[in-house]
Amino acid sequence: MAGHSAPIFNSTSVRVDEDSKKQVEAFCADVGINPSTAVNLFFTVMLRENRIPFEIAREPFYAPVNMAHLRRSIAQAEAGRLTPHELIEVD
Repeated sequence: MAGHSAPIFNSTSVRVDEDSKKQVEAFCADVGINPSTAVNLFFTVMLRENRIPFEIAREPFYAPVNMAHLRRSIAQAEAGRLTPHELIEVD
């Protein structure tokens, strides 16, 4: 085909822990692909959809407003300003 050339591939390094690497390799083998193909699929979907193709969410416990509240509560407890409460049992 005139005007079409083979794509040029570049190499990219990704750092992952050894256990995750082994699990990804095993998963990819189970579905009949290799990790390089999996990463290329991820990039293709990301570019096609113009977004990360899955939700990325922060654990709400670590939200700044909650962490500030926890720091204030700890400071009150360390200063001896505690409020006693009765235990309420839930069925």
